[in-house]
Amino acid sequence: MKPYVYVARKMPESIIQMLEEQCDVSMWEKEDEPVPREVLEKEIKKADGLFCTITEEIDQDLIDKAENLKIIATMAVGYNNINVQAAARREIMVANTPGILSDTTADLTFGLLMATARRIPEGVDSIRNGEWKTWAPFHLIGQDIHGATLGIIGMGRIGEALARRAKGFDMKVLYHNRNRKHETEINLGVRYAELEQLLAESDFVCLMTPYTQETFHLIGKEELKKMKNSAVFINTSRGGTVDEEALYEALKEKEIWAAGLDVFEDEPIGPDHRCYPCQTWWLFLTLGAPVKEQE
Repeated sequence: MKPYVYVARKMPESIIQMLEEQCDVSMWEKEDEPVPREVLEKEIKKADGLFCTITEEIDQDLIDKAENLKIIATMAVGYNNINVQAAARREIMVANTPGILSDTTADLTFGLLMATARRIPEGVDSIRNGEWKTWAPFHLIGQDIHGATLGIIGMGRIGEALARRAKGFDMKVLYHNRNRKHETEINLGVRYAELEQLLAESDFVCLMTPYTQETFHLIGKEELKKMKNSAVFINTSRGGTVDEEALYEALKEKEIWAAGLDVFEDEPIGPDHRCYPCQTWWLFLTLGAPVKEQE
């Protein structure tokens, strides 16, 4: 008898065909809607393998319901949605996909940095909303990227890929990491800094750490106060690494200049989100000073 695998989101046919060569496969058929909890509870009870995404909360209660489960595979680098300790106690393997999207995420991060600095989303919206009436010398002038100082918090694969892109813009690169990476410093010409120094000296601060208990709200009120008033903050790690209330207040009080966010603590967000007083563009939000009070 073939092992039974449950796929918790609709996947391309090529992936399913590969699985079906070795396994019996069942799949949640909706691409844009997470599998309901009750369906997942029913399927995990009999599954030998679970293929999930970041939207499924694989907690201890769910793992305890599994009778045959041998592996949980997630289509993501991060796995904070999986109770790894509970899985380990049951000798269930947990697999992720490190390295697959390193360059892609670095592309997105630098694109987000550029769009926020040059206020591109606001320019798009000014045309869309019929607000562009005339040329003005300081209208949406933004900030220069070339020659600026970039601070990277979390120098893993993606952080290193971002540093390589920054070098093409003649940026000075500081980094902070759990462990100092001497070889990276030599190869990429980056400089290690303690977190407080990085925050104080960087024109752009990019947060790229994993989401763990140690990095929960790593950037909060005190860290934001240490940044320049002209600083641009970018988050492409996980929403929980940032205290969104503190970020909102920092933007409102002009303690920093702008923020570009690809992730939020609770997703998806809607137009009533507290950090949604300005313009949106594609996958992310930019909050350029001045930030309006929410009505």
